[in-house]
Formats: sequence, structure tokens, C-alpha cells
Amino acid sequence: MQCPYCDSTEIRKNGKRRGKQNHICVNCGRQFIDVYSPPKGYSDEIKQECLRSYVNGMGFRAIERDKGVHHTTVIYWLKQIGSQLPDVPPRNDVPEVGELDELETFIGSKKTKSGCGRQ
Repeated sequence: MQCPYCDSTEIRKNGKRRGKQNHICVNCGRQFIDVYSPPKGYSDEIKQECLRSYVNGMGFRAIERDKGVHHTTVIYWLKQIGSQLPDVPPRNDVPEVGELDELETFIGSKKTKSGCGRQ
């Protein structure tokens, strides 16, 4: 085994960190672990399945229960994909049909405008 910093072969064991053997170089005094495994990620298939589920109307928490991927991870993937999409061109035409919120009309028809029957 060699030191990754000074390429020396004079190495001692120096305890354990997070369940892995820690080593120290006698020459430069730097600490390192012998086997470094990068963090595991999700496969592209899982990402596509989660994003497809979202596009088909499934909620973030439902995707979490179904696929086993945390909902904030799915949100992060969605933001990444959304930033790669081109911007929508502005529309100049006025729509012929409008939509009115029924909550506004319901509150507008109540007798009292404030809480507990007082004004």
C-alpha cells in the first residue's frame, strides 16, 4: 500500500473511521483510508420511472412509497430536468374562455364578512 499524497510505503494503521480502516503515513503524517467507495446513486432507470410517475400525476410522497426514493430527491431531479428545458415563448392571444374561482363567489355571498359573526 502507498500513501496517495507522497507515494511512501511506510504506513501504519491509525484506528477506524465510519467502519473503515484508517491509515497514517509515517513520512508526511497524512491520514487516509485504503478503500474509498464513492457514494451510491440511483440508476437512470429509477430516475426515469420516478419522473414518469410524476408526469402521470403521482405525488412526491406517493412516489417515495412506491419506488423507495426520498421525495426531496425526486424534487431535485425534477428541478434539474426543468432547468434544461427551453423557455416557453410568450403568448399574445387572449383566451376566449375564463375561469372563475368558486371560493371567491361563495365568500362574496356570505352575510357576514368577518369571523364569529361580528363586523
